[in-house]
Amino acid sequence: MLKRKEFILGAAVGLTFAAAATAGGIIDWPTAGAQEQRAEMRGGLVPASTAGAVLFQPPPGAPNSFADIIDQVSPAVVQIDVTTRVPRPTMRGFPNIPGLPFPFSAPPQPEGEEGEPPTMEGAGSGSGFFISADGYIVTNNHVVENASEITVRLTDDRELTARVVGRDELTDLAVLKVDGGNFPFVQFETEAQPRVGDWVVALGNPFSLGASATAGIVSARGRDIGDQYVDFIQIDAPINRGNSGGPTFDIYGRVIGVNTAIFSPTGVSVGIGFAIPADVAQRVTQQLMQGGTIERGYLGVQIGTLTPDMREAMGLGEDVTGAYINDVTPGGPAAEAGLRAEDVITEMNGDAVRNNTDLTRRVGQARAGDTLRLTVLREGRRVQLNVRAGVRPPEDELNNPTPGEQNGSPERPATAGVVVEGLRVAPMSAALRQQYGIDPQVNGLVILGAESGSAAARIGFEPGMVIQSADRRPVTTVDELRATVQRLREAGRPSILLFVRTSQGNTPVVLELDGDEE
Repeated sequence: MLKRKEFILGAAVGLTFAAAATAGGIIDWPTAGAQEQRAEMRGGLVPASTAGAVLFQPPPGAPNSFADIIDQVSPAVVQIDVTTRVPRPTMRGFPNIPGLPFPFSAPPQPEGEEGEPPTMEGAGSGSGFFISADGYIVTNNHVVENASEITVRLTDDRELTARVVGRDELTDLAVLKVDGGNFPFVQFETEAQPRVGDWVVALGNPFSLGASATAGIVSARGRDIGDQYVDFIQIDAPINRGNSGGPTFDIYGRVIGVNTAIFSPTGVSVGIGFAIPADVAQRVTQQLMQGGTIERGYLGVQIGTLTPDMREAMGLGEDVTGAYINDVTPGGPAAEAGLRAEDVITEMNGDAVRNNTDLTRRVGQARAGDTLRLTVLREGRRVQLNVRAGVRPPEDELNNPTPGEQNGSPERPATAGVVVEGLRVAPMSAALRQQYGIDPQVNGLVILGAESGSAAARIGFEPGMVIQSADRRPVTTVDELRATVQRLREAGRPSILLFVRTSQGNTPVVLELDGDEE
């Protein structure tokens, strides 16, 4: 109340001052004529006259109000409250207090079942919307991912218990189901694509305040914010905490997206929000409703970005786009079709591959058994390969590290190695393979270290990494690496592309040729 009173008092004083200043000639409030004169003096544009206008008239194309749209669609939007289990904070000890003859110690903490860490209840809130009259609701996966109980609150204040039908972590979508029927619902618009500048309305439950609406425009389409399977719609309609999972509507009341993320240093909307496009959301939610799981196409390759530095080091033109293959999974579809590490996939089914994310999304949309026609660049020539898509394994299986690999930096072996372009390397040997835990199928030059101040040292090479190829040609001896460096230097190339095995897998590295061989 104090803040409200102070605000009212301040406003009153301000208005009194403004009135007195006007009467005394201190402030000259600009008239329409004065505005026009000043604009002409500045060389600016003169606003159109609004004299005689009783109501605000929006410019052509702008709606008078969003009220009719919100009245139409808001009954389908719901608030989602979840109960979760989170780790209970543990007390590891207390500092000693001067003057007491004994130290404090933490009381024993209760354990969960079978010795599991203790947990406590947590709560969260998000948004969602009905997509069918029989109770199917779309929301974000992160809203319900760890939920033990889910309650859905409708606009008429009814509260219903919901269960998870299916979740898809890779698109951050989930489908819930409540019992009952004749629910108001909305539909995805997959035909009419929104344009940059089109009006949008975002509905949701920000900060658990209840249903609310914000409006703005589409700021951009096809935004890549790191997710493998979604090209996001960027909107400037505020999406705050609790809006996750709510719908994004166009001015016709059609769902064009699902609110899912914001870009913000504070966690509060700064006008940059992201929505999952309706076509992606419909495809995923329909599969979840039918079977509860999502099947995606699978090549069996680890891919990376083809950067400008890599193109330059490989002698490729700036117009060449594609996905660089870091590794091929043994026994996978790509390996059986003849794809190799260091290949660059430039086309799929006759269409250019823009980058690694583009390839991942397009392969993911394929069905198991589909034939994928790939064009790859291999050692300066184009190769055509046909790959029969498999089924993508679960993410936890894909994310497991390769058996036999070790993390960390073992002690430097006794061999001194030879320095080439700032890298101290040595040919593979049984001793080095054992020392660094290098898999039997990995061959090349073992990196023992990098010389201080060199370009190699700035990149961050670590002992135990293996150079498998240089300029896309296998290297197993120091002389082969030196000869490749010399050839590139004579050709005027400023850098060399190394294909390096690390503890995390294969990776391409561009090394500047900034020194003579020692």
